[in-house]
Amino acid sequence: MRSKLRPLCLAALWAFALAGSAHAADGSAVEPASGERETAIFAGGCFWCTEADFEKLPGVIEAESGYTGGKEPDPSYAQVSAGNTGHAEAVRVIYDPARVTYPQLVEYFWRTIDPTARNRQFCDVGSQYRTGIYWQTERERKVAEDSRDALLRSGKVSRVLTEILPATAFYPAEEYHQDYYKKNPLRYMYYRRGCGRDAQLGRIWGPR
Repeated sequence: MRSKLRPLCLAALWAFALAGSAHAADGSAVEPASGERETAIFAGGCFWCTEADFEKLPGVIEAESGYTGGKEPDPSYAQVSAGNTGHAEAVRVIYDPARVTYPQLVEYFWRTIDPTARNRQFCDVGSQYRTGIYWQTERERKVAEDSRDALLRSGKVSRVLTEILPATAFYPAEEYHQDYYKKNPLRYMYYRRGCGRDAQLGRIWGPR
């Protein structure tokens, strides 16, 4: 059951996302939509929050909540939240590569999680709330591993426990979980604040 309760470029990317600007962080114009779509899969603890964070980023078309990395086919939320299926709550990010690149998605992802925590994120505890980057190509694997190594070298965090693994089946979550932050804004904000997510992110990464 859910509880109720290197460096400069990341800050610039976050500010760009929150502003919803039509310009990149360096002031240059963002490429127009290309009509192309690519996907990326991330686990960042509560998928409501991870979905909401990614949908703030220009170039992201949609982020879909779901489950990945487990043994049961097409699991339910009740099964995953019980912690017995091996799945993580995750999001499948659908994005326009002309507007945002996979390396930018990875860099952005770090600032939405606590990568030093094992099998938990903020008030949510259990392996279903672990963090992960699930690569679909060798290029994505290298990008993710290089980004992790750069983060460690930066000294910003003492360790990175986020798993970087090949993608397995992704199962979309039930419809009521999709866009939860839009459908239930008051409940979502109560949960997010009560969980201390943004307060902890501020302590790790500094002001957004």
